[in-house]
Amino acid sequence: MTFPAVDQPLAYPFGGAEPGEAGAMTVAPGVRWVRLSMPGPLRHVNCWLLDDAGGSALVDTGMNTDDARASWKALAKGALAGERFTRVIGTHFHPDHIGLAGWMCDHHRCPLIMTRGEWLTARMLAADVRDAVPEAMIAFRRGAGWDEVQLAHAVTRGWSGFRRIITPLPLSYIRIADGDTLRVGQVDWRVVIGSGHSPEHACLLDDYGGVLIAGDQVLPRISPNVSLGVTEPEADPLGEWLASIDRLKQLPGDVLVLPGHGDPFTGLHARLDAMAAEHHARLDTLGAALVEPMRAIDAFPLLFRRTVGPDMLGMATGEALAHLRRLAIEGRATREDRDGVWWWRAA
Repeated sequence: MTFPAVDQPLAYPFGGAEPGEAGAMTVAPGVRWVRLSMPGPLRHVNCWLLDDAGGSALVDTGMNTDDARASWKALAKGALAGERFTRVIGTHFHPDHIGLAGWMCDHHRCPLIMTRGEWLTARMLAADVRDAVPEAMIAFRRGAGWDEVQLAHAVTRGWSGFRRIITPLPLSYIRIADGDTLRVGQVDWRVVIGSGHSPEHACLLDDYGGVLIAGDQVLPRISPNVSLGVTEPEADPLGEWLASIDRLKQLPGDVLVLPGHGDPFTGLHARLDAMAAEHHARLDTLGAALVEPMRAIDAFPLLFRRTVGPDMLGMATGEALAHLRRLAIEGRATREDRDGVWWWRAA
């Protein structure tokens, strides 16, 4: 299949058309687009239906919210009336992508397909039933520079939020790994793994049809959140994400990219180059500023274009720490612990 030529770095073949809350829009032979609303600044998440023997395979499900459930019920009475889902494929563990996976698998009596890293992370988070915020999490946030008011606000919000915005996952799943071929209907989808935004994010590539289901690994107008977290504080998520960009650059540049958020587009290589350049520029800016010691929260104005409010504080902190950690791994920064607060300076 061919798509319009890319005269500009990115092109949007459907001109802003979208399926709407109760519609399913064809974007390629055997591929339909469903868009669900979700809370937060992203406002929506994309799900994809792939024609399969006996029904459709569903890629990503939306978050476990009343609005998302209502949208699926409206679709079942309208655009998808009588349709059966043969399997649910989760690109990664984030709740806006697998929040309703358990509900869908139970209703359609179909299996869940994910990578092992995403499956295990989801199961680990869902199994944590503590109500109180762990001391390790409080120490992590204090280390990043949170003040007592910010820490107290986070404590009032409690813990174990993940399990409240997903439905219980099935007890078993089917594992996919990098390089696997997933046969759906008459199409072979090649599994392409990325990392950084999540541990083992699965993209699906139809080499013959020229379609890439990218999840959150490649988004058209924003970069996915790349965060360092308390679970693995010595990790290098930004390094993994930049390495994933290099791997994705090996894919054909003219594929139709179906992202987890935003509109389908063409211009994969241009978008990958832009995302990499943006983060390298952030690293250089931050590295130059470290002539004066700073905490992770002090890096916000250097990394983000808008003020970080309470609702985005956690994600912004994780992203700032990911950049500081990458600078440390590159030998461009060091970290000093002063009474439980981490101060970063140029190496």
